[in-house]
Amino acid sequence: MYRIDFNKPCRVHFIGIGGISMSGFAEYLHTNGFTVSGSDSQKSDITDHLQNLGIQVYWGQRASNITPDIDIVVYTAAIKPDNEEFMEVQRQGLPMLNRAEFIGQLMLNFDNAIAVSGTHGKTTTTSMLSLIFIEGGLDPTISVGGILDAIGGNIRMGKSEHFITEACEYTNTFLEFFPKKSIILNVDEDHLDFFKDIDDIRNSFHLFAKRLPKDGQLFINGEIDSYEELIKDVDCEVFTYGIIDSSYCDEVRSYDYAADNIEFDSMSSGSFDLYYKGQFIDRIKLNVIGIYNISNSLPAIGIAMQVGIDIEDIKKALLNFTGTKRRFEYKGKIGGVTIIDDYAHHPTEVSATLTASKTYEHNNLWCVFQPHTYTRTKRHLKSFAKALALADKIVLSDIYAAREKNPGDISSLDLVRELKDLGKEVYYFSSFDEIENFLLQNCINGDLLITMGAGDIVKVGESLLGK
Repeated sequence: MYRIDFNKPCRVHFIGIGGISMSGFAEYLHTNGFTVSGSDSQKSDITDHLQNLGIQVYWGQRASNITPDIDIVVYTAAIKPDNEEFMEVQRQGLPMLNRAEFIGQLMLNFDNAIAVSGTHGKTTTTSMLSLIFIEGGLDPTISVGGILDAIGGNIRMGKSEHFITEACEYTNTFLEFFPKKSIILNVDEDHLDFFKDIDDIRNSFHLFAKRLPKDGQLFINGEIDSYEELIKDVDCEVFTYGIIDSSYCDEVRSYDYAADNIEFDSMSSGSFDLYYKGQFIDRIKLNVIGIYNISNSLPAIGIAMQVGIDIEDIKKALLNFTGTKRRFEYKGKIGGVTIIDDYAHHPTEVSATLTASKTYEHNNLWCVFQPHTYTRTKRHLKSFAKALALADKIVLSDIYAAREKNPGDISSLDLVRELKDLGKEVYYFSSFDEIENFLLQNCINGDLLITMGAGDIVKVGESLLGK
C-alpha cells in the first residue's frame, strides 16, 4: 500500500471531495501545504467553501480530471469500479487509497488518536469530546461528520498530539484505523446492504476493539447486550459507562463512569450526577436533549478525565455544546410552530429523538419523515412504524435512495399502512411542495414540527421558514 509522507507535501486528488469527511481531509492537506484537487457530482456549500480556499473542484467524475501531475488519489467507498475517473486512475497506474486507509495513515502521525464508533451518536459524541479538549487547552486536530459551529466547519487543525475522529463501521471502514483510544457507543442492526446480520456487525466491532494497543484505552457502553463478547481478548485497558438512574434503565448495573439522578428541563436538556468507580464527581448540565445524549456524554467525559482535563473545563464545554447541524437542530418558528431538524434515519434514533421531544414544551408533535434507503426501510419496516408512532401526527415523503436503486418492492406507502394499522394519523405526499402546503394548513400555534431523515428533508422546514 502507498504511504503518504505528511511531512512532504505532494499533489492529492479526491474522488468525491464534497462528502462531509472527504472535504475536511482535503482542507487539512491544503492547509498543510499539499496541492489538492477533487471531483464531485454536484455543487454544495461544502464545495463552495473548498473552492474559496483555492482548491480545484471538478463537477462530474470524468477521465480528463486525472492529470499526470497527480501523485496520489483518495476515493470514497461510494465510488464503484466502473466510475470513469476511478478507471482512469487505474489505467494510469496512480497510487490509490480509500478514505479509511487515508485516515488510518493520518492517525499514525498523532500520539493520541481517538476514534469514536457506534451505530448511533458518533457525530454528537465526537463534537462533545472535541469541545472538551479545546476548553481544556489541548489544541486537538478534529474531523467530525457534521458541521460544528464551534470549529467553523467539520475540520480543525491543531498543533498537539491529539487527533479526534469518527469511526464508521460501514464497509468495515474503521478496521483500517490505528487509534490509541476508542469509544463504542452502541451496536445495532444497520447497513445490512453490507453486513450479513447483527452477529456480523458485532464481530466487526470486536475486531475494531482489538486494534487498540496494549497501552490503549477502550470506553464501551456497558448497556450493550453481552458487551463482554465485544471486548474478549482485547489487550488494552477497558472502561465501561452507563445509566444507573432506575427511572431510565431496565436494570441497574455497575459501570466505571455512570449517570444518576437524571433530570430534564422544559427544553428536554438533561442534567445528572456523575460517578466514577462509585465515587460522586460532580453535577453535569447539558444543553442538548434526551437520555441518549446523557449516555453520549459519559465516554467523552471519561476520556477527558483520563487525559487530565479539569472537571470544571469539562462542565463548561458540555454546557456550551448546543449540538451539531442536523442533530435536533432548532431551525426557527413560523406562526407559533417550532421547527426542528434531525438526522435520525434508523428506528433506534427515531425513537430516541421522539421520546426526548416529549418533554419539550409543545401541543401536537409532528414528525415529517423521509425514509433513508430501500434496504433499511424494508428491513426495519415494523420497527420504523413503532418508532414513528411516538409522534402525534406523521407525514411521510418518498424514500431517499442514496446509494441504492429502487428494487420496486418497498415504498413509503408500506410504512403508511403499518402506521395506520397502529391507529396513527399519517399522511403521504410525493413532493416537498405538497408537504409544505399541507403543513401550512394544518400545523397550529404551539405545535412542534420535526423534519427527520438523513436525506434532504431538511429543505421542507427551511422552505417553510423562508430560508
